[in-house]
Amino acid sequence: MLILKIIPYFFLLSIATTSFAQTDEAFHQHKKWDQLTKKYVTDDGFVNYKGFTKDSTKLNQYLELLADNHPTDKWTSNQKKAYWINAYNAFTIQLIIRNYPLKSIKDLAGSIYRINTSWDIKFIHLGDETYDLNNIEHSILRKEWDDARIHSAVNCASISCPGLRQGAFTANELEKQLDEQMRIFINDKSKNTIAADKAKVSSLFKWFSGDFKDNAPSVIAFINNYSDVKINPDADISYQDYNWNLNEAK
Repeated sequence: MLILKIIPYFFLLSIATTSFAQTDEAFHQHKKWDQLTKKYVTDDGFVNYKGFTKDSTKLNQYLELLADNHPTDKWTSNQKKAYWINAYNAFTIQLIIRNYPLKSIKDLAGSIYRINTSWDIKFIHLGDETYDLNNIEHSILRKEWDDARIHSAVNCASISCPGLRQGAFTANELEKQLDEQMRIFINDKSKNTIAADKAKVSSLFKWFSGDFKDNAPSVIAFINNYSDVKINPDADISYQDYNWNLNEAK
């Protein structure tokens, strides 16, 4: 009788463990965000905010999943990185549709950098912590990962930003996705005009030049890793004015 009692216990334990693992893996696919962005983001990375507004219940369900599944030490590095990139992008969408319509994300707060800008609004509740967008980008993503490709993955809801990705970032595909995002961004002629002897590139390459130089011998060398047109080392480099108007799909 003792054996009959023990076997079902371990059998049930095994089922519970398997079920938890499957649920955990399903979460890391970020399926709700994947579906929303494939539905409301255009091929060139612009956003249908009216569509997101109509589907805000599903967006809020995804944000609740993020809140209930805060990263732990058991997560892989790529699981954590994908989580924070998706969180940044999804909460940015929420910030916009809460205040829609608007001309620019910068209209939502002050202009003192890292003090009272739109990126300093503490509205993101994950686990027991409250964050702003700057916390996620600078204190987590840039601090924890020496990966300049992150700048092409997070979207600041503005025309000059790298386009928002159609589909969620996932741990299993993250390396390929980040390379793809940076390649798309650098070869987007509306954001970077590149010739061998002269280039006018996004201001992101000026503002975060240290990040790009940490990943390559120079900013030009970093760009050349992804650019279809290679820039000469002594080329004349200038920077595009940044257009902060809302990246709304027409």
